[in-house]
Amino acid sequence: MHRPPTAAEAEVAAELAAELAVVRPDLGPRFTAALPGARAAVLTRLWRALAHEPLPWIAGRERGAEGLTLRLRDGRRLHGPLSDPYATTAYVGQVRLDGVAYDDPARLTAALRVPHGDGFAVELGHSVASLALSRAGQPTAGVHSKEWPVHDWEWERRVVDGHPYHPNCRSRPGFTVAEELAYGPEHGPVVRLGLLPVPVAECLVSGEWPAELRDGRRLVLPVHPWQAAHVLKRTCEQGVSAHPLMSLRTLALPDGPHVKTALSTRLTSSVRDISVGSVAASAALSAFGEILAARSDGLLHVTRTLGAATANSPDLAAVLRESPAVHGGPGEHVVPVAALATTGLPDSPAWSADFARLCLTVGLRLLELGVALEAHGQNLLVVLDPSGAPLRLVYRDLADIRVGPARLAAAGIPLPDELPARIRTDEVTALRRKLFGSLICGALAATLGSGAHLAAALEAAVRDLPPGPDLTALRGEPLPVKALTLMRLSPGSPGDQWTSLPNPLTATTA
Repeated sequence: MHRPPTAAEAEVAAELAAELAVVRPDLGPRFTAALPGARAAVLTRLWRALAHEPLPWIAGRERGAEGLTLRLRDGRRLHGPLSDPYATTAYVGQVRLDGVAYDDPARLTAALRVPHGDGFAVELGHSVASLALSRAGQPTAGVHSKEWPVHDWEWERRVVDGHPYHPNCRSRPGFTVAEELAYGPEHGPVVRLGLLPVPVAECLVSGEWPAELRDGRRLVLPVHPWQAAHVLKRTCEQGVSAHPLMSLRTLALPDGPHVKTALSTRLTSSVRDISVGSVAASAALSAFGEILAARSDGLLHVTRTLGAATANSPDLAAVLRESPAVHGGPGEHVVPVAALATTGLPDSPAWSADFARLCLTVGLRLLELGVALEAHGQNLLVVLDPSGAPLRLVYRDLADIRVGPARLAAAGIPLPDELPARIRTDEVTALRRKLFGSLICGALAATLGSGAHLAAALEAAVRDLPPGPDLTALRGEPLPVKALTLMRLSPGSPGDQWTSLPNPLTATTA
């Protein structure tokens, strides 16, 4: 295997292993053993991007019996297996660049010598090492107990590998090994949140800020310990213990609610903070969510925002939300869609069809009304009955939905003035991209794990859906998805960039 000496070869894994030898020497052998699998998992995600995203330095793609060949604009050729864009298992062990084999995504990216590739290669090195650490830290080597979790945070802990399709699935720059173990939900830690009093006059509050987080003329804001140490650079009063959820910055409090904290570091793609605008709009969005749920025939709940506050800074803010678990009845389980693959339920074609039917019924109904949910596996949860049958959906975090004023007006739903301008659009393509890209190419595809399984579930589900232009588009057009790698390689182009994937309903994925 060719390993050229490049800047990408910063030996991130070796650095992590050295830290691990100090803080958790018992994990060292398991970390080393997990590296090849982590490398293949990230390489598989990267190859998906190379095979399907509109990267400007790729001149063409040639499918053949022996795989897929990419023609680069500089004349080189990159060859690998045919790509199933919906697969979630690691199936790319190596690719060949002008005949030289690469099994490491960071070294491959450095060897491609593309604009902004060096920085991305470093991120991929972090993603591999961090993913290996996440897998090494599992108490049963990644095998989940047949007993289903009792607490909501226990479900979230099961999502070990992070984003199912992003090459930066586990990249956590700025985190030491000790911090990953202390704050990463897959490691099962208890996080002690800090409490920072701020004069009320310096704060913006939306909704009802609870009395227990008030101190006379001061608001008390929960602060993530990483944020306190690295961004605020100050010591906070000792606060409550909480369990981190899969977004890492959102944690489950002991009495049930969830708190989203500011965490100003890049996780996967984005720097995580809480904008002043999102705090200002949170109460209006929460009320709007209740209106949407009321129009879903009982198939959708939207978690309420209990209160939000900011000290007029995205680096110092918090949002309190009700736990999705409050929408489950006796004996029912409220499960993040990202965790469904750990249950074994998607192995059943009948269950998969029922789940796809439920998701499409709700998603298309809201889209008809004028609301496109960003229904990926983190935002979307499903309520299962005691046997595991999908009953209804729960949606959390309305901050990135898209709202079509014209469709809303036609449905007789008033558009709240407080909704941010950035989420309003009557462009049909933008609305469909938001829903289809997150729900079909994200939540459903990752749950079902392959193009063939996704196709079967969609084919069974769409037969029972009412006709309409959005369903016609779903059945007959290529499916939109965020071009995640293109976005990481385009630092001068803010906002989402998109590509199209073969539609399982009309095309055969390899």
